Amino acid sequence: MSTLSDLIHAQGRLTDADVEWLHRLAGDGQLLADLASADIVIWIETADGSFIAVTHSRPSGAATLFYRDIVGEKVRPQWRTQVHAAFESAEIVDSSSPDWFEETPTRVRAVPIVREGDERVVVGVLTRHTNLGEARMPSRQQISFDECANDLFRMIASGEFPDLAAPTAPRRGAPRAADGLIRIDVDGITTFASPNALSAFNRMGFDDELEGESLAEVTSRIVPPSRQVDETLPVVVTGRAPWRTDIEARGVTVSLRAIPLKDHGTRIGAIVLCRDVSELRHQEQELITKDATIREIHHRVKNNLQTVASLLRIQARRTHSDEARDALTQAMRRVESIAVVHDTLASGLAQTVDFDEVFDRVLKLVAEVASAPNTRARTQREGRFGVLPSEYATPLALALTEVVTNAVEHGLAGQEGVVSIEAFRTAESLRVIVSDTGHGLPEGRVGQGLGTQIIRTLIQGELSGSIEWKGAEGEGTEVVIEIPLRWIKA
Repeated sequence: MSTLSDLIHAQGRLTDADVEWLHRLAGDGQLLADLASADIVIWIETADGSFIAVTHSRPSGAATLFYRDIVGEKVRPQWRTQVHAAFESAEIVDSSSPDWFEETPTRVRAVPIVREGDERVVVGVLTRHTNLGEARMPSRQQISFDECANDLFRMIASGEFPDLAAPTAPRRGAPRAADGLIRIDVDGITTFASPNALSAFNRMGFDDELEGESLAEVTSRIVPPSRQVDETLPVVVTGRAPWRTDIEARGVTVSLRAIPLKDHGTRIGAIVLCRDVSELRHQEQELITKDATIREIHHRVKNNLQTVASLLRIQARRTHSDEARDALTQAMRRVESIAVVHDTLASGLAQTVDFDEVFDRVLKLVAEVASAPNTRARTQREGRFGVLPSEYATPLALALTEVVTNAVEHGLAGQEGVVSIEAFRTAESLRVIVSDTGHGLPEGRVGQGLGTQIIRTLIQGELSGSIEWKGAEGEGTEVVIEIPLRWIKA
């Protein structure tokens, strides 16, 4: 399924500002469909003068007319004249008689989508398809919803909706029409409140009727004086700006979204959508607490690992045996490599790691080895590792620390040289090549020491990857590591 942007750019007729406007309108397509109890389709003009559907929203509380998605299809012959007339005249065009779609009577309204800017531009057409086969005696709520929909359609045709001041990308738990709708007049007095909206305010302690009341005064009465409120609350409950806010009382949290209604620039009232998001906010708070706990655990693990590394360093300095000192130094370096990963995880809430940052820090740990007597080694990194899950960052960091350390200690021992680390990432795999300009593999064979065993265990066992040593004595060494990315989003 092509995205809205793909379909628009394929026609090559609209500017970036037009595309942004259509994206904002499409973001409220579900709201319009629910208010109008009808299917909402957005059309843009094609190169041959026809129109193509770029979005389709079905109503939540009414029967849909299109059981198959029509996005990407050209406008049908029975709607073409009406859609074209709305596009050319920049006026709303209603069908003069019922239209039949697959043996179902329908009523179609074509609304020009006007972008307000330096000059008013018609960027597309919105059509409302009402299923008359499901028509019944409308309730007061349906009548009020329909009036709100018609007000928004008029604002779309005059370039006053969507509002560029409105926040984009609705937050989790954003209110919808079915969750609760309040309509207020220009003075902020409630003229209609849906049953769900009234129930939400009742749960917060308001036990009267909302209609006829000032929504701002009702809100100020139910919110405890000691409760700190969002500074945007007065603007939202009076419908003066298209913003969102939350109010909390008696352990209940209600999310509010205001949509100012205008008539040719004059404010005539507002729609206030409301939704009880108490459970959502509780879940979010639990997640924040858990994330903070995980971050603190990583921080403490890092501190404990650094303590262990410090103890190993002290012990190594007091050890008289060169072999024991070397073993303790290597153990210290391995512990510090693991601590680097935990330090990175402790700095953020995400359980993924920018491995390039981690590995650059790990390379600094090799500097101590590189500064050994008669050894002058320089390390360089090319390419990008990208973002990796934390459970893979630790074994990979430890394995690469061993590989690079071996290259410096054994490949470049007593001489000057370069250790190069190259990372190649594709959608299928991560390939890492570590090469040096040193002595090469003695007799062309890989050693069987503890470091080599650790590398094989981490790469082949924990990361399900492969590792290969190449090189001959006197020709340097190349280590090729390849890890499948089936568990990583590229």
